[in-house]
Amino acid sequence: MKLDLREWRKWLAVGSGVGIEIGEDDLIATMVRVRPGGVRVLAAETISRFRERPAAEWGAGYAEFLNRAGASHLSATVLLPRRDLIVRQLTLTGVSDRDLDAAIRFQLDSLHPYGEDEAAFAWCRIGAPGGVLIAIIRRETLDRYMELFSEAGVKVAAFTFTAAAVHSGVRLLSVPPEGFLALAEHEGGLEIYGESPAKPIFSAAFDVPRERAAALAAAELRLPVEVEPQELAELLPRPRQAPEDFDFSRSTLAYAAALAGACHRLALPLNLLPPERRVASSRAMFIPAAAMALLLVVGLVALASITPIEDKNYLAALQKEIARFEPQARKAADLDRVIEQTRTRTRLLDGFHRRSQADLDAIAELTKLLEPPAWLNALEMNRVSVVLNGQVEQAAPLLKLLDSSPLFENSEFLAPIGKAGANEIFRIRSTREGAGK
Repeated sequence: MKLDLREWRKWLAVGSGVGIEIGEDDLIATMVRVRPGGVRVLAAETISRFRERPAAEWGAGYAEFLNRAGASHLSATVLLPRRDLIVRQLTLTGVSDRDLDAAIRFQLDSLHPYGEDEAAFAWCRIGAPGGVLIAIIRRETLDRYMELFSEAGVKVAAFTFTAAAVHSGVRLLSVPPEGFLALAEHEGGLEIYGESPAKPIFSAAFDVPRERAAALAAAELRLPVEVEPQELAELLPRPRQAPEDFDFSRSTLAYAAALAGACHRLALPLNLLPPERRVASSRAMFIPAAAMALLLVVGLVALASITPIEDKNYLAALQKEIARFEPQARKAADLDRVIEQTRTRTRLLDGFHRRSQADLDAIAELTKLLEPPAWLNALEMNRVSVVLNGQVEQAAPLLKLLDSSPLFENSEFLAPIGKAGANEIFRIRSTREGAGK
């Protein structure tokens, strides 16, 4: 029987971790031990009214919680409140890994409302080729949390968020469904996480009733009507063993953060904590270093066994051949640079010719799709996307309507649907197919 490669992940799922969820009034901490056979909850703790108490006071209580479980060496994976974060997904097709960070920084100012240099962010590739998940937080908010946990003496390995922790947790010991929608209620309100073939990750907080929130999320994910929303706790690996007073429904998000911290090499590499502030925790971290040291010793012994004279003769012959072919190599490199410069200029000229016609075609297509009584009060267009602000009787079908056009794809609501009399107010961003090529 052929085994899905994704199922091999669970054989690498080994580790222990502590997850801390920052709530409105409380900190919820959960400690887990992960093995391929299942998850064991070692301990759980709720630190009440942490915002009102001195950090040193509740930090001492947290240290005692770790000591009771014999895990004072563990560093925490902290789940930041969803309200403090902006989570965005970009499609940057054709951008290499080397240039991806620069491409994201180039577009970063358009992804958040903060001032210049006021935002901190983390990103990773996800989903289809070119897909990128980005988390953005106000730098002042991040600094405040770092100072708070530092004053409390809490060792922190990562500041993460719900989407990253849940995405990693549901894949730790099993393969999740192709499309699903999960709900979690906590102190901050209702939070929804989902995945679908059309959208690799969806994460949002809602202040509307559960049924309305689930319907909006399902429309964003383009899930079939038969897909029923479920509790987030049902998707995460159920603990095989836990303390008698462990409340899984209350600790769901802290539990997901603990899973991501226990097996951080299998989790999404989305960490908003600056590298110089991260504290590693697992004793197993020394195993790779020891293995590399052993390999280094073996390599040195093998190198010492090679006859020095043979090495010298081989090196001399190699340098002679390099010197013989070096002029031809330089000529070829110069020719490649000239060819690439010519190609770049040609592509640039072709692009300028196509841009005007493509913009006119896009505006004409929007005019055809958004027939009266629908109307727009703002239209923002660039090479890769278009943002629409307006009113219509029913806004939910607009995503499917726009995606049915050959000129647009990956349409999404940038804000919840509002009401204006009998009409619904919408703000939609849609990617222009082929416009940025």
